[in-house]
Amino acid sequence: MDLQLADKTALVTGATAGIGLEIARTLAAEGARVVITGRSQAKLDAAIADIGSTTNTRVTGIMVDVAASDGAATLAAAVDRVDILVNNLGIYESKAFADIADADWTRLFEVNVMSGVRLSRTYMPGMLERNWGRIIFISSESGIAIPADMIHYATSKTAQLSISRGLAQLTRGTNVTVNAVMPGPTRSEGIEAFLRSQAKDPSAPIQEIEAEFFATARSASILQRMIDAKEVANLVAYLASPRSSATNGAALRAEGGLINTIA
Repeated sequence: MDLQLADKTALVTGATAGIGLEIARTLAAEGARVVITGRSQAKLDAAIADIGSTTNTRVTGIMVDVAASDGAATLAAAVDRVDILVNNLGIYESKAFADIADADWTRLFEVNVMSGVRLSRTYMPGMLERNWGRIIFISSESGIAIPADMIHYATSKTAQLSISRGLAQLTRGTNVTVNAVMPGPTRSEGIEAFLRSQAKDPSAPIQEIEAEFFATARSASILQRMIDAKEVANLVAYLASPRSSATNGAALRAEGGLINTIA
């Protein structure tokens, strides 16, 4: 299926690894002009080379901290028009609620929530003026199925769902859409260290640790395995496409059936 992205410019934040990298790769393969962000020039260069090895589309990297208060303005000065904004940047950690300091809450909200708020505020007016655009927030199943050991992270992901739905209300009668995607546990940079931090025996083979994680911490998962980042990227690419025009204000799942509700 042709996703009709050949004349579109896509901005993917936090795209030097994991889900963001695969989203950028997939959009580039569909013909979009892709801009990725990161805080390390070395990682940006490596990501661009990685994407370039699998697609002929030119990818641009901009070194900027989009979680900083001036990050959106810095990015807007470099990229004045964006047709597809993928707010992918995010961080997570496991921490007991009593140990989550105010600074931890603030840090997760600046990175996971405010980066997307500021960039949406920057680029959405132009989308509405041109009467076409896509804004996609990469949330998480944790925004609904709240892990007791990641309450601050989960709350930031719930916030993304609310922001996405609220922004969608502002697109009424236009060809601009705003949606959220909720991945489940996804194989990406740093996930092995996280899984080992949760395991009874951190030195066990990673396959055993992954099985233990799904048997205990994520037993509701139907998939019972880590999701491949490409599986998430495929859904995001569809939402970025003109072909998804009837999908607006939605929170779409790519979480392997972990959320045990119909709605």
